[in-house]
Amino acid sequence: MTRGFLLGKFMPPHRGHVVLCETARRLVDQLTILVCWLPDDPIPGQVRLGWMQKLFPDARVVGHDAIVPQAPEDHPDFWPIWRAIVQKVHPEPIDLVFGGEDYARRLAAEMNAEPMVLDRKGIASSGTAIRSDPWAHWDQLPHVVRPWYAKTICLHGPESTGKSTLAADLAAHFATQCVPEYGRTHTEVFGGEVGPTDIVTIGRTQSALIQSLLPWCNRRLISDTDALTTAAWSGMMLGHVPDGTMDGFRKADLYLLTDIDIPWTDDGTRYYPDEADRARFMGICEQVLEEADANWVRIRGSREARLEQAIAAVANLR
Repeated sequence: MTRGFLLGKFMPPHRGHVVLCETARRLVDQLTILVCWLPDDPIPGQVRLGWMQKLFPDARVVGHDAIVPQAPEDHPDFWPIWRAIVQKVHPEPIDLVFGGEDYARRLAAEMNAEPMVLDRKGIASSGTAIRSDPWAHWDQLPHVVRPWYAKTICLHGPESTGKSTLAADLAAHFATQCVPEYGRTHTEVFGGEVGPTDIVTIGRTQSALIQSLLPWCNRRLISDTDALTTAAWSGMMLGHVPDGTMDGFRKADLYLLTDIDIPWTDDGTRYYPDEADRARFMGICEQVLEEADANWVRIRGSREARLEQAIAAVANLR
């Protein structure tokens, strides 16, 4: 059996890391990847460890969180310290040590292994450059990493206020994904009589849809409602929010609150044409945003005006 080893901070994992690890995986029978971190790293080590485990499920991916010297000049016993670390996580003999830098040569010598130095130039930018502007290097981020840097924008408001139209227009403008409104699908399939069980299902499913589409978005994810909108609906219809509605919910980075300044339209799935009901619904929608301490802006006017306002608000989100 041929055993390979490599280590890194993977902060964050990017295309260069993936190519390095995938190449190593194809050249050995068993690959061990050591993810190293310090307490004050900008991305928690356990998060990076989880990313690497998802990216390479057939490799042995382990973590190391002890505070140790990070470079030979930091400590006279740098190499003995790291030799002991590697031997602890990989007690078996190592045949090949992989790396994208010259340190792989010395580490291989310490482990009585052969070095495999793979040049990542031209494959990916540096981790420092990617951390400084992840959106500029979006194509170099694996899908599993993208949710860490993505921003979620939620269309929120009463029925018949143009949420779905604006969500689709925004997604087209920013060339990204739009999460559909599950509540509409639910009522179309199961009927318009909505009770507590339906509310819980709608809220949880909308949250699950958002999290499932995040890895596929282009920097920004547009969502046609979320569980906060479901909570507003529940307040309007039931007078309370059933337990479980917010399970899996993560607050969006920006909420676009669509106002009731456009005519109510009956599409077969709507409930509240009365102006007083619309105003009360609008108040509940605003209330749940305030109670959640959400970042939100009000959107008004024609379709064109709403899109212009929304684009300006979303463009400021980084």
